[in-house]
Amino acid sequence: MLKKLLPLALASLFAATVNANEAEIKKAMEAKLGAKVESVTKSGYLGLYEVYSEGNILYTDDKMTAFIAGGQLIDGKTMKNVTEERMRKLTAIKFSELPLDRAIKQVRGDGKRLLATFEDPNCGYCKRLARDLLKLDNVTVYTFLYPILSEDSLRKSKQIWCSADRAKAWNDWMVEGRAPTAKDDCDATAITRNQEYGRRLGISGTPTMFFADGERVPGAMPLAKIEQKLGQLK
Repeated sequence: MLKKLLPLALASLFAATVNANEAEIKKAMEAKLGAKVESVTKSGYLGLYEVYSEGNILYTDDKMTAFIAGGQLIDGKTMKNVTEERMRKLTAIKFSELPLDRAIKQVRGDGKRLLATFEDPNCGYCKRLARDLLKLDNVTVYTFLYPILSEDSLRKSKQIWCSADRAKAWNDWMVEGRAPTAKDDCDATAITRNQEYGRRLGISGTPTMFFADGERVPGAMPLAKIEQKLGQLK
């Protein structure tokens, strides 16, 4: 019996020690940073701990003698970007909680696959994404107008939102380059609320995409990668 219990006891002691270390590091890091630390996790590399605070990841050792901030942790065997992968998990959301009534909805095919994007109408990468998304089938795309680049972005967003056919007005501008012609005097509070909501989510650039599993992808993503990710979520 002792032989069976000893490994369990040691495992529990190890887990408690790890949790204590993480809790201690979390408390100390909050004092050093002067900011709330969301989580502290053993990274699995070089004895480093991953510290997640205010939308950023940094790394430190158990004694906090040094910090790695703004860098990317790369797995030496697979060359996988560990930091990028962790950021996607840490910044994930619940797709069902998105305010989809404030988005432009486009359904193609059976519409079973889901994708949400936050985009600025004057964003070049967003225009490329808009062209790519038209090539997807069996998908429902929710586009949140998220003007953050200029006053003209806000004006165009309002014109698109005030259009009789929002999806057509969006694609006409983003894909064909035909500027929206609708007036911008309708109830466009949805755009203001999108801006507030996006700031709460920490969206600082466009495009930003969210998949059905809640994974966030900031910036441009090749169409093949989007298709691959959607395929994995069937």
